[in-house]
Amino acid sequence: MACQVLPLPRSSSLYSRVRFSFSGSRSPTSFFNSFPRLITYRDMSLSSESSVPTVTTITISYSELKDSNIDLSGRIEQGFGPNGLGILSVKHVPGYSDLRQNLIRLAPRLAGLPEEVKRELEDAHSRYNFGWSHGKEKLESGKLDMLKGSFYANPLQDVPTSNSFEIQRYPWYCGSNIWPSKSLPELEGAFKALGNLMFEVGLMVAYHCDQYVSKGMKQHETQNLEKTLLGSRCHKGRLLYYFPAQDSTTHNKDSVSSWCGWHTDHGSLTGLTRAIFSRDSVEVPCPDPAAGLYIQTRTGQIVKVVYGEDEIAYQIGETTAILSRGYLCATPHCVRAPQGEEARGLERSTFALFMQPDWDQKLTFPKEVEINKDVSLSDGILTFGEYSEKLLNIYYDTKP
Repeated sequence: MACQVLPLPRSSSLYSRVRFSFSGSRSPTSFFNSFPRLITYRDMSLSSESSVPTVTTITISYSELKDSNIDLSGRIEQGFGPNGLGILSVKHVPGYSDLRQNLIRLAPRLAGLPEEVKRELEDAHSRYNFGWSHGKEKLESGKLDMLKGSFYANPLQDVPTSNSFEIQRYPWYCGSNIWPSKSLPELEGAFKALGNLMFEVGLMVAYHCDQYVSKGMKQHETQNLEKTLLGSRCHKGRLLYYFPAQDSTTHNKDSVSSWCGWHTDHGSLTGLTRAIFSRDSVEVPCPDPAAGLYIQTRTGQIVKVVYGEDEIAYQIGETTAILSRGYLCATPHCVRAPQGEEARGLERSTFALFMQPDWDQKLTFPKEVEINKDVSLSDGILTFGEYSEKLLNIYYDTKP
């Protein structure tokens, strides 16, 4: 994708460019013991003889989450802490199941629109961060990703700003939504309904993250995750459609990242639905148990991660990892495509909500934190918009 999910350099991993030190009153005692060896993405393949563990996410119920008096620090640490997978899930969210189905079932219909209609939904000026995007994002190999199409929109604000300077400076955040009002009119309502619900639940997750972090370090107001998200106009939803492979054997069966390359989200908090698989517009179960979401653990191990169909998963982005000085940890992840004859003609649809700081919010990068060597800092401070732009310049050819 263009702004929210960025591939890491193939010669590096997240941990070779972000190193955390703890200055709070309570440092996670096992943090440095769990620090991984440096693993490159070329190492991240699976041999046919290897056995990859399947791990279920740490889960919190909606009723627990919405109670601000309950201390969920233990589970926040299990899911997001230095020894966690950077992911947890929320179950029993009222209304979620129907809203998920209502939106995700539209992904194949959107992808199947005539090419001339989809071109009208493209926005090159925003680097395809609004409307339809296909074949614009680079894979790990440097080739353009033709395996999936995306539809981007801000589910909370159709027009984030009317300031002409901001629109020109940060078009990938400050642009306006582009809805297929004539060709697929039901998309707008379904997109906004699910996006708003996942945002509200994400704010509850953020509140409990702040409670956990505050036990280990004194937070400045700008480091408060809940306040950061509440004050932002940068949130972006992404409806994803993975095109069926004409020949399922064309995928590299040893590649764990055959459907979506290794990357780390660079925002604050990412909400994820579980994917829906279909063939000829009919929903079907995934025929390959090895397909799905994979994460690189803090020790460098690759694991397959699963969560319930009616659960919303949330992943930490690297901006939150930096601002929390590693108390909340982002991890590299990818998607493996299903293999075998039964996978022929199979399509995958899902939705992600990227919750992130406002474009003008200043991010202070402490000297103890090492970031991508290609990202230059001025006095250790960048706005989130500037930080995003530097990453875009590395990984995308198109310029606004």
